[in-house]
Amino acid sequence: MRAVFILCFLSCFGFLSRGEFIDDTITYGSFPPGFIWAAATASYQVEGAWNVDGRTPSIWDTYVRTPGMIADGSTGDDACLSYYLYEQDIQLLKNMGVSHYRFSISWSRVIPNGVGESNPLGIQYYKNLIAALKAAGIKPMVTLYHWDLPQVLEDQGGWQNPDIATWFEAYADLCFEQFGADVEYWITFNEPWCQAYLGYGTGSKAPGITESGTKDYIAAHNQLRSHAKAYRLYELKYKQTQNGKVGITLNISWAEPEDNSTASIDAAERSLQFAGGWFANPIWGNGDYPQVMIDLIARKSTAAGLPQSRLPVFTETEKTELRGSADFFGLNFYSSEIAKEELFDDTLVNYSTDKDVATYQDKENWYGSASSWLRITPWGIRRMLNWIKDRYNNPDVIITENGLSDRNGYLDDSMRIYYYKYYINNVLKAIQDGANVIGYTAWSLMDNFEWERGYLERFGMHYVNFTDPAKPRVPKSSANYYSRIIQKNGFVPENVCDSPTVY
Repeated sequence: MRAVFILCFLSCFGFLSRGEFIDDTITYGSFPPGFIWAAATASYQVEGAWNVDGRTPSIWDTYVRTPGMIADGSTGDDACLSYYLYEQDIQLLKNMGVSHYRFSISWSRVIPNGVGESNPLGIQYYKNLIAALKAAGIKPMVTLYHWDLPQVLEDQGGWQNPDIATWFEAYADLCFEQFGADVEYWITFNEPWCQAYLGYGTGSKAPGITESGTKDYIAAHNQLRSHAKAYRLYELKYKQTQNGKVGITLNISWAEPEDNSTASIDAAERSLQFAGGWFANPIWGNGDYPQVMIDLIARKSTAAGLPQSRLPVFTETEKTELRGSADFFGLNFYSSEIAKEELFDDTLVNYSTDKDVATYQDKENWYGSASSWLRITPWGIRRMLNWIKDRYNNPDVIITENGLSDRNGYLDDSMRIYYYKYYINNVLKAIQDGANVIGYTAWSLMDNFEWERGYLERFGMHYVNFTDPAKPRVPKSSANYYSRIIQKNGFVPENVCDSPTVY
């Protein structure tokens, strides 16, 4: 059916264009027993206290101080002050009834020099957070790396230095040892695609390096090597006593073929392989990069006169370590794109041209958000989950992020409710299709520092007044709506808010 939304919704969210959103009807039903319902944040985005109690600068502390990098000139120095206000955050979580809280650890807070001596005050902060969560009946889901590499390690090459795999393994070892007894789910990396391509390719995220086609591939390579080492460490040293699960979170946008031609269908698959398969195939596939990446980048490297491929090569030992190195597939999903074939000059050196694909979004028919890249396509998450099911032998999947941005943080966030309703319902449909989805995480618990966009874009289910030194949190309507879905563990007909059309 077609649902046309009232213009007042659009003005609240600052949409780029008006159009019809095409979707299908709500499917009523319940999620499996024991389904994980979570909300998420990340250390640099919420903690603040950037130079307190022994924490040293991360690459984001450096990046935000580079003129012109942050849209509103702000920093995460204070952010939501969760370093001090974590008990308030836990009360918000408790009010919503979530089973899990996904947060990340700041590497430079627990190991100020990146390697070597740990910081007792930093470790105690996370122990206090985990203990408070446990007392509230909420389980931690912990991300080891959410983009905030210690600056001291970036000064030694960061994700370009192959030694970082050993550094990361030691950091993971500390976290497993100190916190692992109370952590059921570990995520090694959040969105390594972003750290690699946006951090070392386009420079739109820290550390701001612009050498796509070379350094982004190296950064991805070393993140994968680091992931494998952390996973095998846990498997050998901690799994038997702690009985936790270790996975990785990938961000993938669904790629819809522009038409039914073979060229467009193949282009869409290449787009998915270059985005998701880049990291998923080494772990859930054969231990190596997708063959289409290997072949295309090798061909284009030769055309550019290079002596070897720009895509790094795993050793046989690394392939063995990578293969099967995840207990679950973490998926961050927000939007979709349309893909078509576009054959670029083979001598160009850039990730975006290596795949011979052009992508775009349907601005006429897909509603937008405050983020230029995010348009509402709930059907995409169902197709994405089925793609993962079909390509990677149906692994356990946790949706580790999903959400919508606005510009003003209105408490009556009706479009966010619509977004959650139809996206979560399409997750239910994917489960009915046979996908092994075991959890869903809403992004985000509260408005926070939104990376290079500063405080201009808000994803929170709770409003944060950043101009007030106390950083008060106020529930938005979406927090209540999400809470009701959790209470019902799905969609039931008697809940009027789950009717097919929202006005």
